[in-house]
Amino acid sequence: MNKSWQLPRRTFLRGLGTMMALPVLEAMVPGGSMIARAAGAAPAAPKRMAFIYTPNGANMPDWTPKEVGTSFQLPATLQPLEEHRKEFTVISGLAHDKARANGDGGGDHARASATFLTGCQARKTDGSDIRVGVSVDQLAARKLAGQTRFGSIELGCDKGQQTGNCDSGYSCAYSYNIAWRSESSPLPPEVNPRLVFDRLFSSDLGLEGTESKADRQRYQKSVLDFVLEDAKKLQSKLGTTDRRKLDEYLTAVRELEQRIERSQKNVDLDPAVARPDGIPQDYAQHIRLMYDLMALSFQTDTTRVATFVAAHDGSNRPYPFIGVPDGHHDLSHHGGNVEKRSKIAKINKFHIEQFAYFLNKMKSIKEGEGSLLDNCGIVYGSGIADGNEHAHHDLPVILAGKGGGAFATGRHVRYAKDTPMTNLFLTMLDNAGVPAERLGDSTGLLKGLS
Repeated sequence: MNKSWQLPRRTFLRGLGTMMALPVLEAMVPGGSMIARAAGAAPAAPKRMAFIYTPNGANMPDWTPKEVGTSFQLPATLQPLEEHRKEFTVISGLAHDKARANGDGGGDHARASATFLTGCQARKTDGSDIRVGVSVDQLAARKLAGQTRFGSIELGCDKGQQTGNCDSGYSCAYSYNIAWRSESSPLPPEVNPRLVFDRLFSSDLGLEGTESKADRQRYQKSVLDFVLEDAKKLQSKLGTTDRRKLDEYLTAVRELEQRIERSQKNVDLDPAVARPDGIPQDYAQHIRLMYDLMALSFQTDTTRVATFVAAHDGSNRPYPFIGVPDGHHDLSHHGGNVEKRSKIAKINKFHIEQFAYFLNKMKSIKEGEGSLLDNCGIVYGSGIADGNEHAHHDLPVILAGKGGGAFATGRHVRYAKDTPMTNLFLTMLDNAGVPAERLGDSTGLLKGLS
């Protein structure tokens, strides 16, 4: 390999209607990979942020650690995260005041979603005059525009509604969206893994891209078949480490593609129970595909900002596959019933198990001297604490990843009651190099995370 050769950071493998971004390679280091290694340099990894929403709060006694600091025991709900305990912080005490009624009456589930990333009070309306505020992910996406192919991606598992009354006079747009481009423009999450995959690897060449995807499906070709020639040319210029990393990446893309294809074949076509094409019937499989797509978008620096709604707030999805045939929302109004609270805890634990899968995936992707997870700030949580009380204080929140070295992990941190959750978001924006003076009801940066 030519020691003076350097690969541009934003390099793509191209084929007919296809464009694949590359992960961070040593050859992207200024001066060439061999020279950079000799000098002890490493590729400067970008910082990413993700926001993951789960509905209807949590059974808080099974969520909140009793101890603060590093010597804390993970409670029952968080036990699936044990092997990753050094990679995240449990945060207690944060609140969303603007998710409370504040004179607007019922509608806590709609407000919980709408306020989660905006920190703003949603206008109570089920008409077209919706209004809440710009979400933290979109503040970041605006300022990072041009540095990545997509400013942000929005993922979900529930096919949503954007009009109508979904919660006590609140528009369905509030219930099904957490990302808001402007105070009146939500960004609906994409729920079809195939469409997300195609978006990530489409060259945006209009008709040519559409035709190539149709040809690929007709002849059962992989997206890799379209970029193979370009990949071979690139591999001949790379060092041993980069060739191995590129092989691992291409293999991961193909495995994900095959899993999406298998999930499509398993769709039940009985009109009574059919799901939209490409959306897996198996809920855990659906969630994990979305997590994998998010990880892939970060690995390739296709975007640095992502949101994922595992289920919309107010969801009454049953969970018979874990022994809970009852609707989630119905259970959340437990009235203190021990059996109902136990079932809620099972649902919470199921979602944490999927999150543990995501952390494991991110941790397994090497980037520089660490992992992809090390360079992320990932918020996992809900806009409601106890669902029976519709409480919006002491929310269940996890911050995973070290944010490129800014966040000290492996802890349980407790803040004063009613500390604005938006202070956490301001801190994340500041760490990502896209500071904002204010977000919603924020009062300043959240101290104690470093």
